[in-house]
Amino acid sequence: MDGYIRVCDVEKYYGTSSNVTKAVDRVTFQVAKGEFVGVMGASGSGKTTLLNLLATIDQVTSGHIYYGDVDITELEEEGLARFRRENLGFVFQEYNLLDTLTIEENIILAMSLRGGSRQEIQNSCQQAMGWMGISDIRGKFPYQVSGGQKQRCACARAIVNHPQLLLADEPTGALDSLSAQMLLETFTDLNSRVGATILMVTHDAFSASYCGRILFLKDGRIFHELVRGQKGRQAFLHEILEVLSLAGGREPDA
Repeated sequence: MDGYIRVCDVEKYYGTSSNVTKAVDRVTFQVAKGEFVGVMGASGSGKTTLLNLLATIDQVTSGHIYYGDVDITELEEEGLARFRRENLGFVFQEYNLLDTLTIEENIILAMSLRGGSRQEIQNSCQQAMGWMGISDIRGKFPYQVSGGQKQRCACARAIVNHPQLLLADEPTGALDSLSAQMLLETFTDLNSRVGATILMVTHDAFSASYCGRILFLKDGRIFHELVRGQKGRQAFLHEILEVLSLAGGREPDA
């Protein structure tokens, strides 16, 4: 596999020497360019901590994370901020939109932080809104649109700068089933049509069934992996549910 992202023997501890919690326990995996990878696990399994390490929001206790040839665990804060701004896009369960700005202005704000001409910013914003199917609500404020539309705005904001990696943390958690399905289909479209590399943390088997590969975490460790391959989504969903049912007791062979 062409390891665009390489996570090498990463550990993350919290607490003091007398009361240590190991949130991530010697995790190693790779993500190739253009992959749509899901990370699943029960609450407390370490999946969000792992995402935060990949997002440069948190720092590893030991181990290394490479994006291409760049080891982000060796970067200073200024370098991390620049790397984050130039390479990563984020979609969280909370939309984090500014209520005083329109849908379009929320997306433009993400671009203005990176600079560029007014025309370039406008063109990229229009393209991102088109991908997300929200061009018709560009002039509305967040409080005037649905939860699904807010989340698609958050996605447009995340991809408008063409990030190398889109990181999504429970992106469907606050959505109804129809809005969740629309968002997941949009992710699939971005992945296949634009070649976006996506890593999504989720506890939801339905959401995970849209991924091409899934890593299952338990007690901070990867204990199983599923690859969708040529399977249909329903068959893949069944496999995911089987692994989750076993995760509460006997762990399947990794």
